[in-house]
Amino acid sequence: MKTSNEPAAKDFGKTESRHQTENLESRAKPSKSSISRRSFLGKSLAVGAGTIGAGLLANTPAARASGGLTRGDASILRFLAAAEIIETDLWQQYNELGGIQDDEVPGGTGNPAYTDALGVLDEDMDQYIHDNTDDEISHFTFINAYLASKGAEPVNLDQFRTLPSSQATGAQQIGRLTNLMQLTVDTSFWTRYRSDSMNPDFGDTLPQAVPDLFAGQFPAIPRNDGDLTPPDHLQAIANTAGFHFAFIEQGGTSLYASLAQRVTHNEVLRILLSIGGSEIMHFQTWQDKAGNAPPLTDPTNGLVFPDLNADGELLQTNLIMPETTIFLDRRFPICSIIRPTETRGAAMAALNAFTADGLFIGQPPAFFAVLSQLAHAADAAHHGG
Repeated sequence: MKTSNEPAAKDFGKTESRHQTENLESRAKPSKSSISRRSFLGKSLAVGAGTIGAGLLANTPAARASGGLTRGDASILRFLAAAEIIETDLWQQYNELGGIQDDEVPGGTGNPAYTDALGVLDEDMDQYIHDNTDDEISHFTFINAYLASKGAEPVNLDQFRTLPSSQATGAQQIGRLTNLMQLTVDTSFWTRYRSDSMNPDFGDTLPQAVPDLFAGQFPAIPRNDGDLTPPDHLQAIANTAGFHFAFIEQGGTSLYASLAQRVTHNEVLRILLSIGGSEIMHFQTWQDKAGNAPPLTDPTNGLVFPDLNADGELLQTNLIMPETTIFLDRRFPICSIIRPTETRGAAMAALNAFTADGLFIGQPPAFFAVLSQLAHAADAAHHGG
């Protein structure tokens, strides 16, 4: 029996309408020294803080048009910076317990039992987790630095680093932006890339690869050392992480492709296409590794990971290349693509997906209001605007 200790996360749009009068921001100008990614990594990440600049709202004078950026381009970059800050926060938690801690990604001391369970999916998981974390750090620090160089305000979410850390051995005890201990993982990304007749751009809803993960709330990291046993319980936590890795990176894969269609200036387009390509590589890696999650039933909560190879081509684990599917119009031949690529409401859809995932359980209304405003501003941007 699947259990749930918290109500489902609220829709971002609804949250914004209830809390749009919140006082959201204090602002500070970015210092020159804060632009250096390595200087940032020296201390800030180790204590759970550290972005450059403090501006969040998209209606500030600096956001309207400065340094060659249109207001829309600045809004898109600001939303993506926020998304990358959120991803950095969750990947740091994974790295502290199951990755490699070094000068590139400081913080945490590792958890051998959890690392071994992740290693069942691939023996190099600790290195992959480390490298994905390092990439996300680079993305948000670059985007924020670029915004600052154009006179536009970067993004800082430090005031919302209030969620608790895992109590398991290896985790830092610092405030977090994201909650990895009550996840509802949408695994439809798996079937989305294997269907030749369904595409979310056409309003299609794809089936879940692991239905139980989408039906409850489950930890993707050990909540404390009590989660390190029994073995199938810990392996279920590692399996959940494996599918969550792919869920998160699939979001970036489609988000960059969608928002790139709305930018105006070539240099901003170059940024989105280049970082988006990195997100695609992440997703391809994690999709492959999730397929190695062993079938099992968690004896503590009944979470079932099925044998994906028992149900035909739609779930077959070695089909990691995107299958061809309908694109633009059903009259055209099917084509292998990133999906979805619809631009309308892309940013808000991404935030709604993060919210439904359970990442923000425990965050205050002001957090949802800030991110909703950033998403609405990005979705309002258009080419030539």
